[in-house]
Amino acid sequence: MIIDAHHHLWDLSQKKHSWLINDIEDSFLGDYQAIRKDYLLQNYLQNAKNINVTKSIHVQAGWDKADPVGETAWLQAMADKHGFPHGIVAFADFTSDDIEKTLAEHSQFTNVRGIRQILNWHENPYLSGCAKDYANMSIWQRNFGLLAKYNLSFDAQIYPSQMDTIIKLAKLYPDIQIVLNHAGMPLFKHKVTNFEVWKNNLKQLALFSNITIKISGFGMFDHNWTVEKIKPLILTTIDIFGIERCMFASNFPVDTLYSNLDKSYDACKNIMEKFSVTEKQKFFYDNAERIYRLF
Repeated sequence: MIIDAHHHLWDLSQKKHSWLINDIEDSFLGDYQAIRKDYLLQNYLQNAKNINVTKSIHVQAGWDKADPVGETAWLQAMADKHGFPHGIVAFADFTSDDIEKTLAEHSQFTNVRGIRQILNWHENPYLSGCAKDYANMSIWQRNFGLLAKYNLSFDAQIYPSQMDTIIKLAKLYPDIQIVLNHAGMPLFKHKVTNFEVWKNNLKQLALFSNITIKISGFGMFDHNWTVEKIKPLILTTIDIFGIERCMFASNFPVDTLYSNLDKSYDACKNIMEKFSVTEKQKFFYDNAERIYRLF
């Protein structure tokens, strides 16, 4: 059995995803015209039909920031009717005056487990995933602490150069679970970092027991990735964090730009061929179930 710890869904008829509706801007994703269409639960399940995905985590997908709880309500209604997604990582802006109200409203929904506000900021707009360097704002860091009150985790999408900020948060708030997205976003191709810097920074993060990591988003690192190219990345991540703190995730439909779900799963399975059955069970299922509390 598999838990997909990171995927997205969207219905463009709701007109809530401006980044998929408005004119395309340059992005490290490359040409993402192919995903500017509805991606509904039936599309995701069709993509996953050849592997045994029994549970999933939906991560906020660029829904209208003025209506952050709208996405959660839509997803919860879907889960109540169809079973998927089993966990929801919602959006909240920690610089907002209404942050606690937003967190309280999200928490009213059964499947909400955490929050993500994209933090991978870069001075080059082409590489930046957000408009401001939120993670270094004092108001942002202060409001981050509210997650503990609502028993919510935080999905951290950052670049390796920002890992010191996540370390600061892990120290300040040891009771808040931080989940590092996409293996720490090592965009080697775009020279955002290099392998050694990424590896050394990961080692510093791994010192904190409240930080875990998702291995996903291979296509964002390298649009033409192969098993051999990503093998060092996956094995290094597992070696640093330990198998108990690593999770498999698809990042679909974004990664449909570069591969299919079978290829992503098979790559991880082949790279982990010599791992024990128990270790594979932890990576593909148990860890996500524990970290996102899907019992």
